[in-house]
Amino acid sequence: MVKIIFCDMDGTLLTSDNKLPLGFEGAMAELKRRNVIFAPASGRQYFSLLRSFEEYKDDFLFLAENGTLVMYKGKEVFSCPLGFEAARKVLAATEGFDNILRVWCGKKDAYLRREQDTPAFHAELDKYYTHNGVVDSFDELDDIPLKVALFDPTGNAKTNIYDKLAQFYDTLQVVLSSDYWVDVMSPGIGKGEAIKNIQRVMNFKPEECAAFGDYLNDLEMLQAVGYGFAMGNAHPDVKKIAKFVVPNNNQGGVLFGIRRLMVYRLI
Repeated sequence: MVKIIFCDMDGTLLTSDNKLPLGFEGAMAELKRRNVIFAPASGRQYFSLLRSFEEYKDDFLFLAENGTLVMYKGKEVFSCPLGFEAARKVLAATEGFDNILRVWCGKKDAYLRREQDTPAFHAELDKYYTHNGVVDSFDELDDIPLKVALFDPTGNAKTNIYDKLAQFYDTLQVVLSSDYWVDVMSPGIGKGEAIKNIQRVMNFKPEECAAFGDYLNDLEMLQAVGYGFAMGNAHPDVKKIAKFVVPNNNQGGVLFGIRRLMVYRLI
């Protein structure tokens, strides 16, 4: 029986206009009645996830920052920081990247440099990082970095960011989170490894876990659970490894998959 459901946010649970699917509240009430934990799993900041799910803050498990921070009932389950030296190396290496937003993602806040604090960049930052600040230099920060996030407003993050970070492929975890974002994290961490840690800490077996995802940073997450669902709008590589494919995010595919689990008495 499934005891916990991990779910990506953007392109998966949320519609294209950044809204929860119709019927979400009823589905969450039913999961709670059946003692099943719902776990948003996202590249978003923990505080951003809390803002989206304020009424569920004591019910949901939050897998934030692409797995580098996991929180449950307001307490840290575990974290895997990138570290100060590595964060500064990545930021130095990307200094010359044209028109790229560079974000220091700390445990307390997310930060961008003052010179990049344009209305457009800050609006993008606010979508994913509710707690954020502006600094003159990243060198002055003492907030433990969980990851470095890099944003390409043109939607060509693979070419303009990911492909240029080859020097870090062997030493850090460089993840293409979407067409717009690249996350650089501690080696060996990600949503999949975070789920394995949760399984160990909270005593869940893989067959007691389900997950929904749509993009490349969800691949290992779907492989770490017994029931992996790819969205209809998912990247082809995600569909290849998923056990099931559900309707797209604008058609309530996550809720469709949850209902299927209920119908087949897997919840």
